[in-house]
Amino acid sequence: MLSYLEAGPDGDAHGTLLCLHGYPESGHMWSALVGAAAAAGWHALAPDLPGYGDSPPDPPHTWQRMVEAVDAFHDERIGGPVALCVHDWGGLIGLRWACDHPEKVRALVICATGFFPDGRWHGLAQTLRTEGEGERLVDGTTRQAFGQMLAAVAPGIGEEALDEYFKAYADPARRRGQLELYRSGDFAELEPYRGRLAALGVPTLLLFGSEDPFARVASAHRLAREIPHARTEVLDGVGHFMFDEVPERAAAIVVDFLAAV
Repeated sequence: MLSYLEAGPDGDAHGTLLCLHGYPESGHMWSALVGAAAAAGWHALAPDLPGYGDSPPDPPHTWQRMVEAVDAFHDERIGGPVALCVHDWGGLIGLRWACDHPEKVRALVICATGFFPDGRWHGLAQTLRTEGEGERLVDGTTRQAFGQMLAAVAPGIGEEALDEYFKAYADPARRRGQLELYRSGDFAELEPYRGRLAALGVPTLLLFGSEDPFARVASAHRLAREIPHARTEVLDGVGHFMFDEVPERAAAIVVDFLAAV
């Protein structure tokens, strides 16, 4: 069973918002959005994926297994169609789930991620995917080093968030789970999904940071071409971890989008 944040009424007039975090975060990253969406009348849930936050490891921590975990969580806790909000690895996992289960999705919010069969791994991802190098990185990451690494790319990130995200390093099983996820697949596996995001035909918001070094703005523009009906918002001066850098600003844009869903 996954741990999760939850707020807002069940069975309300607006619907359910399901938020999937990226790496190396947890459901905590969605705190501002969960609160804002609930205040606007949405039932909002943000699970910790297996091995992250307060969710226990549940090996194997593969890409496919994460998709299955999302589907199980949806069926256990929600059941009906959701507005799906994803970030980073949450995009690779959640968008794959959405395409596999189109009847379970009524809107998409795609933040700082890609979904392309010809995608390329950035430098950190390549390290995690490399035998030996990945082990040295995750085994050698202390709380201090972790805080310095994230603070360098997410100015203003708080100590509470860092403590929550460092739970992914709490024991050897969680550290190995990170490597397992990064090594469990490649972008070529998305070839069968080409064109299927647009085919969902649901309202879509693309939300990216102008200074994101991991999911660059070019990805937003490419997604916009592939999903012609999507609304695109680029946060000037903001990087990859927008919901930690400018949480209220990012949440306000998502809630404004949801008002029209």
